[in-house]
Amino acid sequence: MSSDTPLPLRWTAMESRRTLILMRHGKSAYPDGVPDHDRPLAPRGQREAALGGKWLQRVTAPVDHVLCSSAVRTRETFAASGIDAPVQYLESLYGADPEIIAEEVGLIGEDSQTLLVIAHWPGIPEAALWLADNDDSDEADQMRSKFPTSAIAVLTTTRRWDQLDRGAARLDKFHVPR
Repeated sequence: MSSDTPLPLRWTAMESRRTLILMRHGKSAYPDGVPDHDRPLAPRGQREAALGGKWLQRVTAPVDHVLCSSAVRTRETFAASGIDAPVQYLESLYGADPEIIAEEVGLIGEDSQTLLVIAHWPGIPEAALWLADNDDSDEADQMRSKFPTSAIAVLTTTRRWDQLDRGAARLDKFHVPR
């Protein structure tokens, strides 16, 4: 599936399909004396986060909820994306591994069908590959090769959020907004 092909917005009544979007924060700046957690986005990061948000609005169902690392650069990525959805800023996503990301996703209510998680390398690309039941796909190979700042993995699953585990989703798209 091309990265610009919209995902189907409707599924059969028998299936309740959920979409999990995993996004790495935009390119950050490195101001002197600023701790890692407090680094802001660079102008390029602002631009690419906005492009990523526009791409998501074109190819996925509207985002119902956002989980975002508490770091400044992830907060600014969310703001620049233009996504209009309730957001939770979580310290636990700063440096999170795939299991922690899945654990936080599992706490989301079942009324959320499309969830966006904005966090960091290596947790975001590792989580996408860990969750994917098709980690041998072209998209997975592209992600393994490089998962740059602002990159987005889109996965779908028929499982409830609290049932996400290794291989529980399908990697449908990988996109690098440039």
